[in-house]
Amino acid sequence: MTEPIRGKVAAVLNEREIALNLGSANGVSVGMYFDVMSLESGDIRDPDTNEILGSIERPKVRVRVTEVREKFSVASTYRSKRVNVGGTFENKFFDMGPFARALMPPKWITKHETLKTSEKNFLEVLKEEDSYVKVGDPVRQVLKERYGQAELEDVNS
Repeated sequence: MTEPIRGKVAAVLNEREIALNLGSANGVSVGMYFDVMSLESGDIRDPDTNEILGSIERPKVRVRVTEVREKFSVASTYRSKRVNVGGTFENKFFDMGPFARALMPPKWITKHETLKTSEKNFLEVLKEEDSYVKVGDPVRQVLKERYGQAELEDVNS
């Protein structure tokens, strides 16, 4: 199995896009997936001896490469989900209350994952200050052999 490409976040462009310090010179191509990793690793300890058995890297968010230059690339969050924000009855003169609003048809919107993700990790949820994507955060290529295509793709993307 090939080793994943590793690099760092070079810039945070907006709430959904980052620049990586990896480009075509490093083998990066459009459509590749990278996990932005937390600098804090999750230590696994032996319950009897308290010896550290090893560490697990914890991802903050997964991004997909959308643009590649020789020395850098741009990657974006890509996961989205449809959310029912509920229909609302708007009449300035007469409000029918929550019961009537409940009878209104659903109102669906698509919410895109942003760089600050609420995805939970099996070890523990990252502390608030550790969950933000920052310049210098390590990134690791996500290999299809390791995760499978179904886990990488999003039905709404």
